[in-house]
Amino acid sequence: MSGHQGLYSQPKNFAGLSAPFSNFEFAKVAVLPVPYDSTTEWHSGSRNGPKSIIEASYYLEWYDIELERESYSMGIHTLPELIPAYNSPETMAQRVYQATSSLLQNSKFVVMLGGEHSISLGAIRAHVEKYSNCSVLQLDAHTDLRDEYLGTKFGHACVMRRVGELCPITQVGIRAISIEEKEYTASKGLRPFYYQPNDLSLPVEKIIEALTENVYVSIDLDVFDPSIMSAVGTPEPGGILWHQALSLLSSLSKKRNIIGFDIVELCPDQGPAACSFLAAKLAYKLIGYSFAGR
Repeated sequence: MSGHQGLYSQPKNFAGLSAPFSNFEFAKVAVLPVPYDSTTEWHSGSRNGPKSIIEASYYLEWYDIELERESYSMGIHTLPELIPAYNSPETMAQRVYQATSSLLQNSKFVVMLGGEHSISLGAIRAHVEKYSNCSVLQLDAHTDLRDEYLGTKFGHACVMRRVGELCPITQVGIRAISIEEKEYTASKGLRPFYYQPNDLSLPVEKIIEALTENVYVSIDLDVFDPSIMSAVGTPEPGGILWHQALSLLSSLSKKRNIIGFDIVELCPDQGPAACSFLAAKLAYKLIGYSFAGR
């Protein structure tokens, strides 16, 4: 077989990496694709997000100008897509939890690619169990704090309500909220960082001060302005831009320990290929930031 390797295409690994950098045993990072899309009620298609992000990642430059390093060198292993459980989002969250827990037990830094936002609950639960003093930074246009929506407590609109039962959350980029959620934030003393389009920068220091030592980052791509990220299930006018996001995440990595992250809600059919590439580069940048001080 070794004499005919040139006849076969490479496996679909993040950034198009090959051995040894893509090997599970070598890699410090594990990319977990979760093609689940079951509780969204407007634009469906986030189940195609992980595949589209990974395919777009083939075109990344491995050298990071900002970090002055090739971040892939610590190894990035790409797992097969996690098979969805369509009987209920709660069951799916449990499946994600089991997969993430297994990776954490193998000392991997987990990068989950979605899929709809409901899947984040399982990954966050696994990280909360492994790490003490853990909190979540949620970048999102919506608070996702409903107690129940469309007959379930585990859908994408409820995910941060459930996460908040596990650990503290800090919400950034919010520009849409229901009255139920507004009343809930007041009752719990939550203070989302609502995004004001006239602001030239995010209140980075205040955001970081609200977070604990170990931080899991959950990024719903609709946090971005639709002018650069239209390929999402629930787009919302306004939003943060590329360099605002990087400024926050870079500063976060210098002052807190990023323990894992997810990027969710990409609906490739709703926008140009540039949206998938943005998501892929965001993942690669955040991997680089997370390991910059290690």
